[in-house]
Amino acid sequence: MGAGHDHGHTHSHAPPTGTAALAYRGRLRVALAITLGVMVVEITGGLLADSLALIADAAHMATDALGLGMALLAIHFANRPASTNRTFGFARAEILAALANCMLLLVVGGYVLYEAIQRFLTPADTRGGLMIVFGLIGLVANMISLTLLVRGQAESLNVRAAFLEVAADALGSLAVLISATVILTTGWQAADPIASLVIGLMIVPRTLKLLRETLDVLLESAPKDVDMAEVRTHILALDGVQDVHDLHAWTITSGMPVLSAHVVVRSDVLNAIGHEKMLHELQGCLGHHFDVEHCTFQLEPSGHAEHEARLCH
Repeated sequence: MGAGHDHGHTHSHAPPTGTAALAYRGRLRVALAITLGVMVVEITGGLLADSLALIADAAHMATDALGLGMALLAIHFANRPASTNRTFGFARAEILAALANCMLLLVVGGYVLYEAIQRFLTPADTRGGLMIVFGLIGLVANMISLTLLVRGQAESLNVRAAFLEVAADALGSLAVLISATVILTTGWQAADPIASLVIGLMIVPRTLKLLRETLDVLLESAPKDVDMAEVRTHILALDGVQDVHDLHAWTITSGMPVLSAHVVVRSDVLNAIGHEKMLHELQGCLGHHFDVEHCTFQLEPSGHAEHEARLCH
């Protein structure tokens, strides 16, 4: 590089402990096993009880199983070592898995709503007693899975997608129990498709929120807990810093925010304290105030920006 092009990195791009979701791989495996088991039980119960709500919940569990499987596969790829061509490795695989899970959830939500409307048009003789038995099995199993994933959902979009799927299942099982109780006590068969509508309507809003967060990562928006105006203010407050340009912050995957900036520093300050001390002050400033561990700075003396612009024509 030419004079004035000094780079500082707080850490390497790949954290030594892997992505945020890696710590929850074992719990995801247990949740997957539970989901597959309950799915089989609920399909059996739905057919025996002629309950659309149970079958809808089982169908949702089938997509959950697929989603959990994708989440586990994504963790495997995301934690493979980086290469010369893929400098961040496959870290984005987890975000792509979260996106795929969003698509699955939206499809399932639409399907459940459609089937509920059809059941209104063609009522069925649903057996409330069997619904309660199988609904309870589903609810208990889902609560166990939620307990396993509750911590990880705050740290990883990939785990959050799995958590939301299981949460929707738990709410679905609760809706099944309520509709079964209504059918047993009143004989009102419409409670079954109404429960299915509730399940579908619970799936969609949470999925859209997760989809928005996932797209923010893919579109390389600034991390939601990093205020770029404050970052600029903190950098400019350092002694000798005259300007900041090409300031960018984005997220590679959950738990891996990245920031880069060109920092214009007075030449006399650079000569007096040296580039290493200036980089140390910049890294300390951001590390203390913001949750960004991976930073790259290019230090430029006064007047260098105009020279750089001419080189890039």
